[in-house]
Amino acid sequence: MNVVLAYSWWSLVIRGLLGIAVGVITFLVPGITFASLVLVFAAYALIDGIVSIVGTVRAAKAHERWGSLLIEGIAGITIAGITLLWPGITALALVLCAASWALVTGVLEIVAAVRLRKIIEGEWLLALSGLISIAFAILVFASPVAGSLAVALWFGAYAFVFGTTLIFLGFRLRTWLRTLDSRTPLAA
Repeated sequence: MNVVLAYSWWSLVIRGLLGIAVGVITFLVPGITFASLVLVFAAYALIDGIVSIVGTVRAAKAHERWGSLLIEGIAGITIAGITLLWPGITALALVLCAASWALVTGVLEIVAAVRLRKIIEGEWLLALSGLISIAFAILVFASPVAGSLAVALWFGAYAFVFGTTLIFLGFRLRTWLRTLDSRTPLAA
């Protein structure tokens, strides 16, 4: 990954804003029903997956690495589809789906951060979001039978922190891109 990710800084900001929105909604309405949590999770995973697929297409057009973005996008869309097709799934199944998705996403974000470290400073934000995803997955796997309210609050906290780190990374990439563009001489 290199400059294409920087040109797609806005997609990280959008993902971050969605994460923060999900987190805030979860904490403002803690009595959210389980059915609503299922739909919120499905929507978040679907939009996150679509944004990752868009990033894959852009990276592929630029002849850059896109495999991890594609896997992340497919994972998000698949989990969203499973959640929407079986809305009556048990709390345990949803919890395990959410934890699995967070684990896959976290590992792939850390891989992307390692690749980015050769190109820009601030890649630690992507690594941090990956670590947050993995920590969320571990918490959920450790206590899968926790009540739906506890899981909703865990998910809300995760989405908020994850979203915040993505926004910071997106704006960091935007700043880096502007610095890069200012060093590039204008064409005559």
